Amino acid sequence: MRTMQHTTPSRSALANASWRKSSRSQAEGAECVELARIAATVCVRDSKDADGPALALSPGHARTLTARIKNGELDL
Repeated sequence: MRTMQHTTPSRSALANASWRKSSRSQAEGAECVELARIAATVCVRDSKDADGPALALSPGHARTLTARIKNGELDL
């Protein structure tokens, strides 16, 4: 099995990333997150705080988190 290593991206990499918002987001963006792929890392941030912190996940962890959210397993 091939494992991919991911590292926390630099502030510069986060600032220059191509962030995308969910197509289900409302125009106001009140409760939205944005995603960006930087090398082997999936980054998630609050769309209202572009300069704020970002969560850096491996692709596998990002898929697991997404599935758990969709299944209603997390109290968000």
